[in-house]
Amino acid sequence: MGWVVPEIHVRACIWLATFGELGVLRCFRGFGKSTLLAIYNAWRYHEDPEHRILHQGDQDKTAYKTSRDTKRVLMKHPMTAALREIRGESAFWWVPGADDERNPSMQAAGITSGITSSRADEIQNDDVEVPKNIGNPEAREKMRYRLGEQTHILVPGGRMLYIGTPHTHDSLYDEMERIGADCLTIRMFDREHRIESASESEYALPFAPEYVFFGIGETSKLLQEGADYVLTKTGIKFSQPPHGLVDFYSGSSWPERFDRAELQKRRTRTRTINEWDSQYQLHSKPVSEIRLDPAKIIPYAVAPVVKIANRAASMWLGKVQIAGMAARWDPSSAKLNSDISAFTVVLQDLRGRRYIHVAQALTGEVAEFSPDGNRILGGQVFQICELVRQYKIPRIVVETNGIGAFAPAILRGALKQYGLRCAVIDEPAVQNKNKRILESYEGVLSSRMLWAHVEVLRGPLWDQMKDWNPDTQNQPDDYLDVTAGAIVDQPERIQVDPGELGPESGEWRPAGGVHEIAYE
Repeated sequence: MGWVVPEIHVRACIWLATFGELGVLRCFRGFGKSTLLAIYNAWRYHEDPEHRILHQGDQDKTAYKTSRDTKRVLMKHPMTAALREIRGESAFWWVPGADDERNPSMQAAGITSGITSSRADEIQNDDVEVPKNIGNPEAREKMRYRLGEQTHILVPGGRMLYIGTPHTHDSLYDEMERIGADCLTIRMFDREHRIESASESEYALPFAPEYVFFGIGETSKLLQEGADYVLTKTGIKFSQPPHGLVDFYSGSSWPERFDRAELQKRRTRTRTINEWDSQYQLHSKPVSEIRLDPAKIIPYAVAPVVKIANRAASMWLGKVQIAGMAARWDPSSAKLNSDISAFTVVLQDLRGRRYIHVAQALTGEVAEFSPDGNRILGGQVFQICELVRQYKIPRIVVETNGIGAFAPAILRGALKQYGLRCAVIDEPAVQNKNKRILESYEGVLSSRMLWAHVEVLRGPLWDQMKDWNPDTQNQPDDYLDVTAGAIVDQPERIQVDPGELGPESGEWRPAGGVHEIAYE
């Protein structure tokens, strides 16, 4: 074709020729991966006319594009003149020398198409992860189920290739990498650094940037050195504080094709910073904006401790005194389309910061009784009693929709049976759920007032926050919903430093608390 081949395409070609039984090629948008894949396929048939490829895309018509492109290369390339008498159409075709009439040289199909009876020496998954099939955990699980069928189609010793860009935090490509795939990742820029909110004029940087972007979308700008900023020995100095997100990059992978004008155009037409990060820097993020970003939650790894001093008890989380605790139970049948009975415990300190200490599922029946029906021996209420005993929970709110209508009475009986003092409050869920979740989380997240135990962050709450969409009604949100209720179950607390108060302050409220006094 007379094209100038960039160095990154040479790297990709060498890798495609040599990757093992499982490979993942992640490359930025505009890389030309489909064009390169068609050339690679033609080379495979040149090396072995009996090679059988199953090529799958997100749908049939996108898979057919690579199929047709591969045929075009075979028809025009001087090294494949002996393979030009191709039989078949885009979905199935055979090159001269292929002797398997049942399985074609190239079979192209969408990921949801039926391929059960096929056999292949190589399976290619080209951009099977797209927004429409990974929008929620169920969709991602369905896609993974369809991909699982490929295990039985690939012949022993065959190769499986995944190629594309990530579109979600729970990316398929990350999963393949974790199970040992050979990986090649080619980003738009080799080095990157971000300042989320640049409010100062001067910053130290880990490298000398070649490209400095302000913002994202229609308000974004590729800043000019000498006009908008100057580089210093340790970083950068702006002509005036940007007051917004600033990205710094160096080491462009393809500067001849993606010059400053092209980069500015693409940055302007990219709607969200997540979309830019996933499509050009290949970070596993959803392309849409995350309304509730769990990365803003601060992790901790200590347990609450109750101390006794001056004949009074106090609870401490590390060096922080806890002023309140909210516990909430949402029985599974209280919500449609859910089989999770979620329980959460949220602590609050004197400054109003929240600490999600427990967010877990309760298992089994609501209660398991002895044969005579007089004692509770197990079940969900028994698990709650153990949590009450462990964390000294003073009060539990139970959502009273569905099964929740009789769950509070059973829980009160269990608490009484085990001699635990804990109030149980019935509360029907009447407010719009998505509105309640949004109002509960946005304030504490934006002000960095929400903490969570590391075990909570390793659980399902993280993924539910990442996937949550305020415009979607039926979505996995059990842990998210019950924790939202616990976050707002306590009043806001604003602590004033006592050193700032004096007679002239007009502060009339008496001080209170626990005091430790040294005496002889």
